[in-house]
Amino acid sequence: MHVSGCTSMLSIKDIVPAAQNNITTQFILLDKGRVATEGQSKTCLALVADETAAVHFQFWGEECHLFKPGDIIRLTNGIFSYNRNHLLLRAGKRGSIEKVGEFTMTYVETPNISEMRWVPDPNNSKKYVHEAVVSPYSRIFPPML
Repeated sequence: MHVSGCTSMLSIKDIVPAAQNNITTQFILLDKGRVATEGQSKTCLALVADETAAVHFQFWGEECHLFKPGDIIRLTNGIFSYNRNHLLLRAGKRGSIEKVGEFTMTYVETPNISEMRWVPDPNNSKKYVHEAVVSPYSRIFPPML
């Protein structure tokens, strides 16, 4: 088994937008949108969550068909950044995702960190901080009431 560095598992609520790939976290897949084609690639947006928060996750290529709602997924070296004005968590080119279980995970659907407005930290321009909540839950995958 190869263990690179000492990357600790982040809670979704502790993830902030950044340009580098270094997010390791685990979540449950709640809902998945339809597959879209972007150039040569297939993409699909999903709603994922852990016990602290929810976030929009983007699957690429074959990942769109490999995972289904209820799957518990571990993301290693992921990235949380903007893609076409949407703040998304994704594996990126250097990251990876793997199914590690199913159905047995506590989660919450609010807050959704993809639905927050982030601004550069006035004390450190390389970091981002919450400015406002656009919507407390996902507007792409609205909760079923």
